[in-house]
Amino acid sequence: MSRWILLAATLAMAACAAARQPGQIADPLEPMNRRVHAFNKGVDTHMVRPISRGASGGDGGQVTEAVGNFGSNLALPGKAVNHLLQGKPAPAVRTTFRFLVNSTLGLAGFLDPAGKDFALPEEDTDFGQTLAAWGVGEGAYLELPLIGPSTTRDAAGRVVDIVIDPMRGWLNRDQYLIGMGARVVSKAGERGRFGDSVDSILHESADSYAQTRLIWLQHRRHELGEEGEHIDPYAE
Repeated sequence: MSRWILLAATLAMAACAAARQPGQIADPLEPMNRRVHAFNKGVDTHMVRPISRGASGGDGGQVTEAVGNFGSNLALPGKAVNHLLQGKPAPAVRTTFRFLVNSTLGLAGFLDPAGKDFALPEEDTDFGQTLAAWGVGEGAYLELPLIGPSTTRDAAGRVVDIVIDPMRGWLNRDQYLIGMGARVVSKAGERGRFGDSVDSILHESADSYAQTRLIWLQHRRHELGEEGEHIDPYAE
């Protein structure tokens, strides 16, 4: 019962997300966000970047890819639910088939025959996108500890994704935590693959916070089909 109370509270918070003008960035929490960004940048410098470099090369890269595949596969039922909530049954069906193929022929998801042999690539989505489809505004920009760039709408979506994830009911606590750990490993693999781009933004730009905020919001808004025009990084 408590998780449904949490879900209701989270949805209520998301519903309060204000609409914004096209091209603008709403960042009333910038002082706090910058402190969180400095923390995240330090974690990346001293932990994530060294680990991701080791995990992305040679045998380490193959192991990271396999574990990442496993974690991504466990996330598919939740993505199928979100596709349905967005009124998109076709991607929901394809995502379900991808999960079934990789869970069986792909040895619990460590391999990806669905993508390589069955033309069923992952169609990413989340509850933040579901909220956007329901007309909930983006809200304020928010940088989360360890997670990174987000918005109040997407932060609420992250909470709901955990609550509605079907794997929570299918797996016991330890199995679910292992799956969450595998998803973290997949993120480390992504950090290794895009290391040069991340380094140029995070460690080489004059203002890594403003640069991260601008690029992330441009990507996210394009991903959601909300905005195609240039974003003014100084617009408030």
